[in-house]
Amino acid sequence: MAEDINRLKVVLALKKRTNKWLATELNVNPTTVSKWCTNTTQPDLYTLSRIAKLLEIDIKMLLNSNDEL
Repeated sequence: MAEDINRLKVVLALKKRTNKWLATELNVNPTTVSKWCTNTTQPDLYTLSRIAKLLEIDIKMLLNSNDEL
């Protein structure tokens, strides 16, 4: 089974933001953000960096690791 690579869904919930909000901010289809949140696909590094800036967090918070938030 594939490992979840990003924690976007968790971080969006912590920041009280929605998939739709992120899609609008990035000018991407909401389905794309949904796929990122379910780890079906992954954003590229440039997009991941943009997401981190929009959410005002360190990019490391978006990556799945053994570290706690």
